Amino acid sequence: MAEDCPTEGTEPITDIQAKDGSGIDWWSILSDRDFLKNPYPELHRLQELGPVHFDSSNGIYFILGHKAFARVSKSSAMGRDTRNWAGGWNSDDYRQYDPVGFKLFSEFQPQMINSDGEEHRRMRKVYEPAFRAQAMSRMVPLIEEQATRLLAAMPDNGEVDFIDAFAAPLPLRVLCELFDVPESLDETISRWSASLIRIGDILMTPEQKLEAQEALAEFKDFLRGQLKEREGRSQDNLMGLAIQAHKDGTLDEEETLTNLVSMLVAGHETTVTLIGNGMLLLLRHRQELARLRGDGSLMRTAIEEFLRMEPGGNMILRVAREDFEVEGTMIPKGAPVIGLIGAINRDPARFERPDELDVGRPANAQFTFGGGAHFCIGAPLARLEAQIAFSSVLEKYAHIELAGEPEWRLDRMNARGLGHLPLRLRKAA
Repeated sequence: MAEDCPTEGTEPITDIQAKDGSGIDWWSILSDRDFLKNPYPELHRLQELGPVHFDSSNGIYFILGHKAFARVSKSSAMGRDTRNWAGGWNSDDYRQYDPVGFKLFSEFQPQMINSDGEEHRRMRKVYEPAFRAQAMSRMVPLIEEQATRLLAAMPDNGEVDFIDAFAAPLPLRVLCELFDVPESLDETISRWSASLIRIGDILMTPEQKLEAQEALAEFKDFLRGQLKEREGRSQDNLMGLAIQAHKDGTLDEEETLTNLVSMLVAGHETTVTLIGNGMLLLLRHRQELARLRGDGSLMRTAIEEFLRMEPGGNMILRVAREDFEVEGTMIPKGAPVIGLIGAINRDPARFERPDELDVGRPANAQFTFGGGAHFCIGAPLARLEAQIAFSSVLEKYAHIELAGEPEWRLDRMNARGLGHLPLRLRKAA
């Protein structure tokens, strides 16, 4: 999940080695299958060693403390433009070492999440009107209609894969309605999204880079055709905002296309993980599920708690725009900084009982949507979809339980979500 509209874009450096000066094998930990299934025991262990860690093997700083990340995420000294990463993908060495990676990241670069300062503000202002309160209120009937449609196709009593049947198609259908994309393209857009979401990983195989590059080219070609087809129309949606911004010169063609790609990919993945991860949390904390059923006014705080306890992403990236000191550590200009959100959101220095679900938790300062200038632009939509989704599901089904072992997606290192969530359902009387 994401900032601005999170496909986080933590581009790999030239050569990742094994251990930093303290002996922590960061990349083995972050890519380990057991960690991807349940990162929290290892994150707690690392957090006890300190809030800030320097991986001397490749010059990356890891942030695990809530207070430290709050400073990093909100400071103008810390940016998101990965072209400023010293020795990163935009360097001559990387270009020669990995021309495929360089081409992929270059073509994915021109968007608001990968920009800072005035360049970032210029692009973000184009899309902000679509996510304001008034616009969100107009979205309620659309989301409710899609939720009702999906629930009608699910069994009244029986077993279902909640991800396939509900959590994945709901946000995709909502986004495609916003972009006026026909339902016949759902499978194609899901395929593109699955390839492009891996750009948020530190490590990508050559095959994954080629796959992502092909998906990006196909996605841009599709959107280019959509923009041309709708040029003369007046549209009060995200596509209309993009067309107008391109027409008046606020965005060039590449900025227009790449921002649309990012919002479609990230807007889908962010909400899928929120709905799927949240449902699993409720089923593993049945007392809190009963509490939420008994008091619908807790739905807003429950959504924030789902975001805190099972964030849809493992990492949020910053790159130092100037030397920056945090918790006694000086981060030099050009250094990458990665916030490990699972640790930050469960920091015992900030949260009481951090490993316990509390659907009524007050003042929930979670960082799943990032912070500062790059706070996720689509957060209001993700929250609204989740509120309607959970309210609709709990209203239809009096009893929900696991019908098998949940399966976490293990094919990506950053985006954290369930591939399958088998449920046994019984309809309310």
